[in-house]
Amino acid sequence: MSAYLTTDQLTARNRRSVWIACGLVAFIVLIFLSTFLRMQRNLAERTAQQQVIAEQSR
Repeated sequence: MSAYLTTDQLTARNRRSVWIACGLVAFIVLIFLSTFLRMQRNLAERTAQQQVIAEQSR
């Protein structure tokens, strides 16, 4: 048995779908940025450690 939705119900469902999609995109961007920034910080720290080790070996 299929239920037919009114135009108001279809509009509300579409609006919810758009907001859910926006929330998912925002979450993905947040995860990407936090991972990218963490990788940058680790790279800078490793470079600094390698410079210290190179200076100590001289």
